Amino acid sequence: MKGIFITFEGPDGAGKTTQLLRLAKELQSIGHEIVVTREPGGTAISDKIRSILLSPDNIEMVDQTEVLLYAASRAQHVHERILPALDAGKVVLCDRFIDASVAYQAYGLGVEAEMVRAINQFASSGLQATRTYLLDIPVEVSQDRLLQRAGQSAHAPLDRIELKGFEYHSRVREGFHHIAEEQPQRITVVNANRAEDEIAREILTDCKRLLEQYFAL
Repeated sequence: MKGIFITFEGPDGAGKTTQLLRLAKELQSIGHEIVVTREPGGTAISDKIRSILLSPDNIEMVDQTEVLLYAASRAQHVHERILPALDAGKVVLCDRFIDASVAYQAYGLGVEAEMVRAINQFASSGLQATRTYLLDIPVEVSQDRLLQRAGQSAHAPLDRIELKGFEYHSRVREGFHHIAEEQPQRITVVNANRAEDEIAREILTDCKRLLEQYFAL
C-alpha cells in the first residue's frame, strides 16, 4: 500500500504551518508514519531556490522566472523527498503545493493558468494531493497577522511575496476559492479566522476519516 499525500494551502498568515504540525503530532500518536515538509524547499537544492524566490532583494524577478523557479524547486522536492516517502507507505503532510502556484502566479500575477498547470504537471510527474486543506482568512486579517509576526521578530521580516500589495493578495485569495470550487472532492475549505483548537479539531476529524477509508482499500 502506498502512502497518502496531504497538502495545506491558504493565504499568507492563515496558520497552515501551525495546523500541519498539530495534525502531524496527532497522527503520529495513533501510529501513522509521518513526513512533514514544505514548499518552496524541502531538500537542499529546493531550499537554495527558496532563498532566491523569497528574498526581498530580488524585486526585479520577472513572472516567468518566478513560475519556473517554483517549478524547479518542486521537481527536486517531489522526486527526492515526496515520492520516496509515499512509496514507503508514509503519510506526507506538505505546506503548499501546486495549488499555491496556480493561486499566486496565475491569479496573483496574471500568468496564463493552463501554462502554470502544465509546467507543474511536468515538474511533479503528475503528482496530486489526495486531500488539501485550504485555510481561508480575509486579506485584511492575513496582512495584520503578517505585520504582527514581522514586528515580533527581527529575524522574520516580510518576504518578497508577502510584501506585495493588497490587490495582489486579494487576487490570490480569489484564486484559491476558484480552485476549491473546481475540485471540491479534494479540497476542504476551513475557516481559519477562529480559535486554533477549533480549526485543529475540524481538520483532525476529517483526516482520520480519510485515512481510515484510504488504508482500508
